[in-house]
This record gives sequence, C-alpha cells and structure tokens, in this order.
Amino acid sequence: MRTSSGQRSMKVGLIGAGRIGAFHARNLVSLEGLSSLVIADVDSGLAQRVAQEVGARATLDVPSLFGEVDAVVIAAATDVHAELIVASAQAGLPIFCEKPISLDVGSTDRVLEAVERSGVPLQIGFQRRFDPGFIAARRLVESSELGRLYAARLATHDPEPAHDAYIRASGGLFRDMMIHDFDILRWTTGLEVVEVYAAGDTMTGNEAFPDIGDVDTAAALLTLEGGAVAVVTGLRHDPLGYDVRMELFGSRDSVVAGAGDKTPLRMLDGEPEDGSTPRHQHFMDRFESAYRDELAAFLRVARGEIATPCSGADAREALRIAEAATRSLREGRPVAMDQIP
Repeated sequence: MRTSSGQRSMKVGLIGAGRIGAFHARNLVSLEGLSSLVIADVDSGLAQRVAQEVGARATLDVPSLFGEVDAVVIAAATDVHAELIVASAQAGLPIFCEKPISLDVGSTDRVLEAVERSGVPLQIGFQRRFDPGFIAARRLVESSELGRLYAARLATHDPEPAHDAYIRASGGLFRDMMIHDFDILRWTTGLEVVEVYAAGDTMTGNEAFPDIGDVDTAAALLTLEGGAVAVVTGLRHDPLGYDVRMELFGSRDSVVAGAGDKTPLRMLDGEPEDGSTPRHQHFMDRFESAYRDELAAFLRVARGEIATPCSGADAREALRIAEAATRSLREGRPVAMDQIP
C-alpha cells in the first residue's frame, strides 16, 4: 500500500475476487493514496487467496466490508452489479463499478435514481477512456485537427470465447463486448448515435450462443448526428489474439488508435515479420496502464478532487446503443435511437 502526506489516504473495499477482481486488486495496492484494501467475495476462500497475494485483507461479507472502507470497487458478476451499486450508495460510499450497471435501461434508471438520491459519485469501468491512443484521438477531434469526421471503424476481437456460464449471463455480444466500442465512439467523437443496423451469426460452432439468442460474430453500422457513419465489428474468436482498434477518417486527417507492433494482425505489406514481438493475448495486457489509471482517477473522485470521468449517464447511453443493436439483429431492420427509452 502506498500513501502520500499530500493527500488523504483511502481505505477501499473490493467486491469480487475473480479474474478482473484479482487484476484490480493488484493495481489498487500499487496506487498512491491507498492505505488499505479489504476484499469480499461470495467465495470466501478465493477472497482470502487474492488478499494474501496482494497484501490485503479479506472480510466475511459485503455488509462487513461497508463498515470498514471509504470507497468501493465492484468487480463481481454482471447480474449483481445493480444491487451492489444500490447497497453501496445507501452506505454512503463512492462507487467504481465494472460495466454494465445492469442489462436493461429500466433497471439501470432505478439504480441511477438511487445513486442520485444518495449523493455519492459513481464511476463506470470503461477503461478505454484512459488509453493513450484513444485520448490522443479525442484531442484531435476536439482541436479540429482531424477536421469534420466522415467515418469511423472500430474492432473488438477476443482471442477465444469465454466459458459457457459467462456467455449465458453476459447479456449478449452487444451489451457485454461491443458496449465498450459504443462508449468510446461517443467519448472520442463527441457525437451521438441516431440509428443502428446490426447483423451477426454464430460462426464458432459454440451452441451456448444460439441457445440464448446470442451471436459470436457481429457488425453494427451506426449513423451519427451530422451524417458521419461508424462500423463496429465484434468477434468472440480471433486466432492471433486480442484486437481492439479504432480508425477515424476526417476532412483533414485520418488516424488509428490501437495499431502497433503488438496488434494481432499479420501485415502483408512492408517488411516481413520475424515473430519476435508478442501480440496482445488478452484485455489485461492490452489495457494494463489504462486499468491502473482509471482506478487512480477513481481515488481522486472518491476524495472529491475531480468529477467522475465516466458517469452512470454515460454507461446508460452506451447500453441504449447496445439495446438498439440487439433489437436490430433480432428484427433484421435499422433501429432509430428514439425507439429505445
């Protein structure tokens, strides 16, 4: 744990000690301003193991955790995000929660109403907002160096599908994976989506996807206000690794964020590759610094130093786009955003 005499030290509670929870734990204990970390999980043995690994302390349950900390990081399963956010808000604790708040707009609104009543800040985990490439792209748009935006292309490709239990509880490809693209597109361009047309299918042969009405391969064509268009692709299987990119095409410049030596693409032009540079294999190495920086920002939010950099309203809007894409896929037609609450 690291603290500085120039800032208030924070006691943080982490709810959820699975893969992303353990990753957050390692990042949290490395941050300036954290005096202690307390971990809770429905699997108490898992909470104990992660706590021992990072030098934190495990507690028996979430109510016990609430009485010991100044702020909460929620990294539990998606289906309990809503109830944990509400409970944390009622306890008067600043909240960081992994996306999404909930899997539908109605329950998301009820959660946000509870947070607003409590007066505590809420930050949602859209870590791409802290990635240097996406930050640079946003600055080019804001400064008008890119000119008028004509089009955007975004990709999120996982190396392989998650386990079946995760797939069945995820809410689907658009709400679980491509929601990151929908958020970063809004954040980077400053433009709202006005219409969505989506197509997709199951290409891997994994029966878990069609069983729940989901797909593992999809694309969404988004029409933005002002007439610009964006194409987003989402794949649950990429044999080369974890691939997240965004290209912006404007009247003055064209740029790409997320393309580099470690991008899991085999380049057919230029010098032949020698295979010496490892490609990104999972989200934790692709966005390692972004995950750390978003938690550092959350500590500042919890201390009242800055406003939340990714609000519940932002998360709600990304979910609305995901819902429009889901409806479009099922109904085989474009869906205007004004058809989604």
